Amino acid sequence: MTFPGRSTLSGAAVFIMTGCASSPSLKPTVAPSWAPAADYNALVADADRSQEDKDLDEGRRPAELLAFMDVRPGWVVADLGAGAGYTTELLARAVGPTGKVYAQNPAMAIEKFVKESWPARLAKPINKNVIRLDREFDLPFPAEAKGLDLVVMNLFYHDTFWFGTDRKSMNENIFNALRSGGAFVVIDHSGRRGTGTSEVKTLHRVEEASVVADVQGYGFKLQTTGEFLRNPSDTRDWMVFKDGKRGSTDRFVLKFIKP
Repeated sequence: MTFPGRSTLSGAAVFIMTGCASSPSLKPTVAPSWAPAADYNALVADADRSQEDKDLDEGRRPAELLAFMDVRPGWVVADLGAGAGYTTELLARAVGPTGKVYAQNPAMAIEKFVKESWPARLAKPINKNVIRLDREFDLPFPAEAKGLDLVVMNLFYHDTFWFGTDRKSMNENIFNALRSGGAFVVIDHSGRRGTGTSEVKTLHRVEEASVVADVQGYGFKLQTTGEFLRNPSDTRDWMVFKDGKRGSTDRFVLKFIKP
């Protein structure tokens, strides 16, 4: 993903999520090729979306992502590590006026990267159903956030390793905020097999197996994976913000379910 708004990667090296190598054992149900529903395509094509957001669509595959998450009107969802709000706004459009979107950012991220762009995003009429959460990853949700249908963390999970985030607290907070059957979707930059979490700060990548093991350790069950952000040509040995390569990483997409 990218930090400045998760709508741009610029200047956000310290705030982007990474991923890992694929392993057949991690994929109990592999999503073949997610064909976006017509309504998701129409949503992405909305004329009032900014050109800046549209410029990111080719690498982000927003219609496929929304279809993978199966976002529905009226849902209560959350975007953790929202940045400047690229994904937040997509969720707001998908859940519609009867839905609700919690959008969380840690204080340092706001101050250093999205102090102006984040409030500007939230001021757009389409985002009137977005609830801003200025909270740390250790405890991203307030007590009143309950019964959520979906939580997504886009290109940020790897950062929680080197930030020193209390991931036990974070994942338990996410688990408790979701309804039974609710989904926790994690997208990140793939690391090489065997690297684990050793390159989360240097390359901003994490091994897929490490994320799966970490999240499942807090009660979640891996339900399915998405292949629509894969890039087989990515050697996974370069920093994700490398000039000329930004946006071309191999990324894994994992859907965990709260039993």
